[in-house]
Amino acid sequence: MCAGVTENFLADKNPDKMNLGVGAYRDDSGKPIVLESVRKAESRVAGSQFMEYLPIGGNKEFVIQSVKLAYGADSPVVKNDQIAAVQSLSGTGSCRLFAEFQRRFLPHTTVYIPVPTWSNHHNIWRDAGVAQKTYRYYKPETRGLDFEGLMEDIQAAPNGSVFLLHACAHNPTGVDPTPEQWQQMSKLMLEKSHFPFLDMAYQGFATGDCTRDAQAIGIFIDDGHRVGLSQSFAKNMGLYGQRVGCFSLVCEDKQEAARVESQMKAIARPMYSNPPLHGALLVSEILRNDDLKQQWYQEVAVMANRIKDMRSLLRKSLEDLGSSHSWQHVTDQIGMFCYSGMTPEMVDTLAEKYSIYMTRNGRISMAGVNTRNVARLAEAMHDVTQ
Repeated sequence: MCAGVTENFLADKNPDKMNLGVGAYRDDSGKPIVLESVRKAESRVAGSQFMEYLPIGGNKEFVIQSVKLAYGADSPVVKNDQIAAVQSLSGTGSCRLFAEFQRRFLPHTTVYIPVPTWSNHHNIWRDAGVAQKTYRYYKPETRGLDFEGLMEDIQAAPNGSVFLLHACAHNPTGVDPTPEQWQQMSKLMLEKSHFPFLDMAYQGFATGDCTRDAQAIGIFIDDGHRVGLSQSFAKNMGLYGQRVGCFSLVCEDKQEAARVESQMKAIARPMYSNPPLHGALLVSEILRNDDLKQQWYQEVAVMANRIKDMRSLLRKSLEDLGSSHSWQHVTDQIGMFCYSGMTPEMVDTLAEKYSIYMTRNGRISMAGVNTRNVARLAEAMHDVTQ
């Protein structure tokens, strides 16, 4: 979907054209950035390693640091070595590994996927040959969470089903459950013996706080769930092209974790043999050195806060134009994307009349909004939504 948006954007000759379809961060000048913490990590690892193959499970230090970042260094499941984990090809690769794991070791189970979700989720589980159903998540009338429908669907699913959850900054809606709602979801899923698989592509990018963005994982772990997790460092470290992620499963004990990890490697081997080296070196260098880690925390917060500022500015601009619609959802939602509520026809008009491009579901990549183009965006949105 995003590829088509980009193609149309590139073909447009309007110098004021806007691409609000791509899920990649841009600064207030509309330019891609490389984080300073990443540049420093690059300088430290340059020339320090041979270019040999990594093991099938990837760079061990990277995996250790990734698990600590997601679950918390003080989590009992980390301290007790209950987590089986391998380096993956970013978030897509993590999800694909788990989908295959589900097919092999949770046979005859169905994965429940939220409506809407990142479109590639459906492709991943389809190609793994896993049965799919959906559960209610987004409520168009409120442009918020359909919590009642979500809980009804969790209750109605056969015991032992797999539920795909977005850990934070839900894509495409930007609508996340509250901590209290996560707790209710966790308890009901435990009663139903459902297996939660959390896709966390935006840790730190949602609120600017890595610990807060991982709170859903802690809630499920504290309730006694054995969760699965996909991590990606594309967004929060800007390592889009490095394809670096981590796939992990929480097990009963250290012995089971060793057995499960062996099976995870057996799945990875015929898919891609082993993961790439450079991105894993950068992430592990940042996460294991406190100076770089603290700098990275600050840089993630800067990115998250810039997007929050753009949400506030877009909402205010629309309200100042006298729009008859409520735009509160623009600031209520969180993360990179704003689910605007605009129809496909409105989106088409934005492209044709104003050279403003986004996916036809009305999803705005807030990373593409800046102080120079927000007023023009608001004027165009006001026009097509009147």
